[in-house]
Amino acid sequence: MAKTWFVADTHFGHRGIIEMCFRPFASIEEHDAALISNWNSRVGGSDTVYHLGDFSHRSGRDCSHYLDRLKGKVHLIHGNHDREATRADERWLSSTPMMHINHQGHHITLCHYAMRVWPKSHRGSLHLYGHSHGRLSGDRQSLDVGVDCWGYYPISLDEILERLQTQPD
Repeated sequence: MAKTWFVADTHFGHRGIIEMCFRPFASIEEHDAALISNWNSRVGGSDTVYHLGDFSHRSGRDCSHYLDRLKGKVHLIHGNHDREATRADERWLSSTPMMHINHQGHHITLCHYAMRVWPKSHRGSLHLYGHSHGRLSGDRQSLDVGVDCWGYYPISLDEILERLQTQPD
């Protein structure tokens, strides 16, 4: 059975991200190989992945260099480092600045940026974001799904729901 995954801020090819975010890798090549391996250890070929932005960054390679090595069908929610060529790549299942989905009985707003309110937020909907690299705490309805917060892996909604229960109201 196909699964659904969420991830943000992979920053493939971005040498500076290692130092900026204290990522535990000696080189960008090691970083990229680890993130690709982690992704493929969880995601199956028929799975759906929602990538909440900053897929890659001015690496001299286009995003297809990475997409061709990743399992799953990937939706891209635009991040500030996703160039027009990345956004327009035909391999994305969709490419959009924001998305609203219904998954496992939850209405979820997906955006690269954290929001204080979002559609149906006063009715219990969830909001998933990236961009902050773990520096912006969530609450019981919103959470950073960036790799810096989750051991450099894509995560499931069940994992998200479990962590949301530990967040402040």
